[in-house]
Amino acid sequence: MRKPFVVVALLFMTIPALADQVTLKNGDRLTGSIAKSDGKELVIKTDYAGEVTVKFDAIQAITSAGDLNVSLSGGKTVVGSVTTSGDNVIVATGTAGSVEAPKASVTTLRSPAEQAAYEKSLHPGFAEGWNGGVNVGFAVTRGNSETKNLNIAFAATRKGSRDKLSLYTNSVYATNDLSTASPHTTANAIGGGARYESNFTPRMFGFVNGDFYHDSLQNLDLRSLFGGGLGLHAVKSDATTFDLLAGGNYTHENYSSFVLPPIPPGTTVPAVTHNLGGLTLGDDFMHKLGKTTVFTQNWFFYPNLSQTGEYRTTFNLGLVTKINRWLGWQNSFGDIYVSNPPTGKRKNDLLLSTGLNFSFAH
Repeated sequence: MRKPFVVVALLFMTIPALADQVTLKNGDRLTGSIAKSDGKELVIKTDYAGEVTVKFDAIQAITSAGDLNVSLSGGKTVVGSVTTSGDNVIVATGTAGSVEAPKASVTTLRSPAEQAAYEKSLHPGFAEGWNGGVNVGFAVTRGNSETKNLNIAFAATRKGSRDKLSLYTNSVYATNDLSTASPHTTANAIGGGARYESNFTPRMFGFVNGDFYHDSLQNLDLRSLFGGGLGLHAVKSDATTFDLLAGGNYTHENYSSFVLPPIPPGTTVPAVTHNLGGLTLGDDFMHKLGKTTVFTQNWFFYPNLSQTGEYRTTFNLGLVTKINRWLGWQNSFGDIYVSNPPTGKRKNDLLLSTGLNFSFAH
């Protein structure tokens, strides 16, 4: 009768031996499954406290029950079970025997699952690795005023180990439905584009971009901009990124003809086509405000080299606060300035919107 009890007791006694253990310099001991380390912090998954992150230099000893992928300074990577002896780590590999190195030389440490996810992130399929969201704002009034307003924006980013692809678009449509209103359509603009970046060094990158914009109230049928240049990751961390960009661009734009008010119609402004060469100067900023809110800002200045003294600027601010994993609240502000619009048209187009944000990750 005692034999089954003894077997069960022995099984429970062996469970800690099959788990990874991390002993801290203050004497605390964590038991679980080591997930990863970047040489500064270590993450261990425990049964009783979930994921626990500890400072790497606060660790006294490490013992892994299974293999870990260990990268050392100098570019060397070894795979095996890990133990420590004093200030050194010892990796018991299956092919090269035991490899001993100072703990301070460990640059990364990953479990097999984390290593597989990391290697997949280096070469994701085109449909993989995307993060982004859709912003939607809508308003209707009836009674003394009869208006409709719809704003839709989309942004998605796919990051690789050395490159990044960004897609974005924004549209606004508004009407005044009163029979006496003129014009009935008070806003009808849509813009979007894509930018691809590739890192030369951890700080420097090259980029190419294409941007497109239509504004019916400015009689702009289509503005197409194609450019490229160099960029600098001035700040690059999980919480904050700040990029500076400089390069050149080619712009093709078509303005349709229209008749100036008042009634009866006044002067007819003819259609115009521009083919312009210019510079691209700007910045791209992101900062996480706590765990739920993200602030973004970008500004671009396009001096015209074909028509000296003329220029365009774009400026955007965004704030998204998460309500849950996929739903949030967004606020955005945008301004497009053209120094030489068609006769009778204003230089600034401002957009202020608020509404829901639907985020996604794949």
